[in-house]
Amino acid sequence: MIALSSRRAAHEASRRFQFKARGMLSAAWLVMSAAANVAFADAQTGYTLLPPPSELYGDLFVAVQTQNIYPDQKTFVDAVPKIDPAQIVQAYHQQMSVPGFSLAAFVAQYFTPPTDQVVTPPPNQSLREHIDWLWPELTRLTTTANVPANSSLIPMPKQYVVPGGRFREGYYWDTYFTMLGLQEAGREDLVDDMLDNFAYLIDTIGHIPNGNRTYYVSRSQPPFFSYMVALAAHKEGGRVYQKYLPQLRREYSYWMQGADTLQPGGAVRNVVMLQDKTVLNRYWDERDTPRDESYSEDVATAKLVADRPANEVYRDLRAAAESGWDFSSRWFGDNMTLATIRTTSIIPVDLNSLMFHLETTIAIGCGETRDFGCVGEFVGRAAKRAIAINKYLWNKNGYYGDYDWKLGQPRNNPSAAMLYPLFANAAWPERAHKTAETVESILLKPGGLTTTTYNTTQQWDAPNGWAPLHWIAVQGLKRYGRSDLAQQIGTRFLADVNNVYNTQQKLVEKYIVEGNGTGGGGGGEYPLQDGFGWTNGVTLKLLDLYSPGQ
Repeated sequence: MIALSSRRAAHEASRRFQFKARGMLSAAWLVMSAAANVAFADAQTGYTLLPPPSELYGDLFVAVQTQNIYPDQKTFVDAVPKIDPAQIVQAYHQQMSVPGFSLAAFVAQYFTPPTDQVVTPPPNQSLREHIDWLWPELTRLTTTANVPANSSLIPMPKQYVVPGGRFREGYYWDTYFTMLGLQEAGREDLVDDMLDNFAYLIDTIGHIPNGNRTYYVSRSQPPFFSYMVALAAHKEGGRVYQKYLPQLRREYSYWMQGADTLQPGGAVRNVVMLQDKTVLNRYWDERDTPRDESYSEDVATAKLVADRPANEVYRDLRAAAESGWDFSSRWFGDNMTLATIRTTSIIPVDLNSLMFHLETTIAIGCGETRDFGCVGEFVGRAAKRAIAINKYLWNKNGYYGDYDWKLGQPRNNPSAAMLYPLFANAAWPERAHKTAETVESILLKPGGLTTTTYNTTQQWDAPNGWAPLHWIAVQGLKRYGRSDLAQQIGTRFLADVNNVYNTQQKLVEKYIVEGNGTGGGGGGEYPLQDGFGWTNGVTLKLLDLYSPGQ
């Protein structure tokens, strides 16, 4: 178990900074060096990471995506080439100018498109029975032995659960919420497998990508790895912290890369230094080109922006994809229009709450190894970040929110992300209670928690509600003594999930939580997806909390 002194140190530090005892900070800000993360070779398996399809196929890729050969832009980048990509490109250049050339026929000749698994559940399953039945249907094993040559899919050594639908690969932040349900269902083996897969990605690539596709490697997603470690440790004990401590530290290094080079008012990659030398994190992507999986949509968005270079718009679109909230009014300059996106100018409250948890988790891991110098360092870093969250990410209107570091002012866009500081235990108690009041007055709807107060037609806005945000809300509110509100949110969302399941016999990616009717949500770049990994996981947890007999 964790050394008693390290536990006491972490607990006492957390207690003190929640009550505004800000004088505890004395450690200088240090950042570990980060390794290059855009290419790797696995010496054990011989696998070498390929460039994304946009680079492999060049002008062929552009032609396929701009001519919309497939209705969904993700289809082509998930397709498997039948021969070496260089030979395909050569054949394209030889044939493209020949009269009667058909690009669609060419693509059909040289590529095998992905096929989505069609499953038929047994009749008359209860909601819980259906979720338990789905786990094997959503489980994949894609090692180097069975991933086709030149596929965009990145092999992983062990089994994992995919969200479902067009999401045929594993996704970083989805996985935590899926793990919640797997653990509840007694599938600790799958929880451990997915944790090991992510440790493998950190060890080989240098970070956990958005998903295990080559076109996702240039960015990550909300850093829930520390929560995954804590989840496994809850069942298996403190040795889990020690086992994954090297990967936790490398994850931290990735997100903090460049912090030691910053000047006040500057930003590098995922880090920003404010004028008072406070360092916080933002979402980012190494590339500033249209996303492979949404090429035409990104090009169309950039064309609507007359006053900014296209590469800046592409970077902000990609950074929003790293946030997981793609897309949302949270990232829009005018709170309504995608073309005003400015993600990299915003310090997000959710990301920095997760970084706080990562810092406290590293401190626990260091306690397991009896490295008390490290314990003190990371407790100090976490305390410093909590103070910054309560200074810059607190909105005077009574909620935690995002901060526009370029404009030097809070964003006036209340969203369900306001509950992350409560979830991570970084909120001051009186502010947690005010946040709960704001949630109750403007975000609580008949079907649960609406994502924001703006209806922009984007999927991470009203009237949609998402399973992971409901779990964040329930756990955060319970932590700060608002179990009553947590139960309202949880039971309303469960009723929405039950309603869709009873009428359509499926669980879906997102739900409408307000208006005259609830049900499956809409908006965004693609049709509603069913499956659905994180909805299944959160639903199981909420059933056990609020409807254990169901």
